[in-house]
Amino acid sequence: MSAAVSHAAVEPPITPPIVVQTYGLSKTYRTGFWLNQTLTPLRTCDLTVYQGETFGLLGPNGAGKTTLLKTLLGIVRPTQGRAMLLNCPIGDRGVKRRIGYLPENPYFYDYLTGWEFLEYTAGLFGLSAAVKRQRIPDLIDRVGLSRQAARQKKLKEYSKGMLQRVGLAQALVNDPDVIFLDEPMSGLDPTGRYMVREVILSLKEAGKTIFFNSHVLSDVEAICDRIAILDQGEIICIGSIDELLGRQDQYLVKGRGGTLEVLERWVQSLTFQHGLWQGYLKGDAYDFMSSVRGMGGTIVSLELARPSLEEFFMEQIQTRREGDPPVDAPRKSRRWF
Repeated sequence: MSAAVSHAAVEPPITPPIVVQTYGLSKTYRTGFWLNQTLTPLRTCDLTVYQGETFGLLGPNGAGKTTLLKTLLGIVRPTQGRAMLLNCPIGDRGVKRRIGYLPENPYFYDYLTGWEFLEYTAGLFGLSAAVKRQRIPDLIDRVGLSRQAARQKKLKEYSKGMLQRVGLAQALVNDPDVIFLDEPMSGLDPTGRYMVREVILSLKEAGKTIFFNSHVLSDVEAICDRIAILDQGEIICIGSIDELLGRQDQYLVKGRGGTLEVLERWVQSLTFQHGLWQGYLKGDAYDFMSSVRGMGGTIVSLELARPSLEEFFMEQIQTRREGDPPVDAPRKSRRWF
């Protein structure tokens, strides 16, 4: 009598709901004295952002990042294409209750205190007095502002960094599902940047979707699930950090001497040139170095094969400006020792 063997069905991974979807989104302005010239800051943009994702949009000045954000928010109308935000067409009034937005250069009424401004913003969303009493002080603490300064100092007396903190608080006052941040690190010292990074990470843990632009690439690399690089109005690459930069634990090793049999066990894509061998390390680096010493070989260099986001970003922009299509695989490496 044979025993029946049951195989549990392997379920495919569940894809989170789509929060932002664009289809061939473009924006063209007419310029010049006679409006006979055109400027196209955004060209046929296609991207998808999923619920709970932290999505970073990178690009040099003038690349079209702010235009894309304003188009998604319904502030600017697209010339071509369409987009959906929270399953509604962009510009839908009902969606605006569920989003938060911090512009790159926020402007606030000078003669309100920070506390008064947050109360005013909360009132626009129809929050009750009880909710405001609890949420406003919590937000002020969360963004690192002094409660005393928020109550007593008028916004015209705030530094740029303090205004940025107030702007971040107002973007969160309605407890939004999606938060759009345009250069949230702008004007902040290292302490302020750390605060913004911690706020974004706490929002991510709460399941919020964050879409933000930034020039601070080290923070983007630490925070984002996926990124896109925008240049001259076009998205030139998009994907997760690991997809674009490669694995964090892959090393490029170069050396001389040793035995082929041992090297092939430790090094993949092994090549030989000018008396040296090189390839990508398989396994633990310290164990490999011990094996090389044991077989009488010498390691010339051991480098992290994955470039930094800054290196990858510059390579993509420079390659595009030189007229070649952007590459998906990194070309640079960083010294490990």
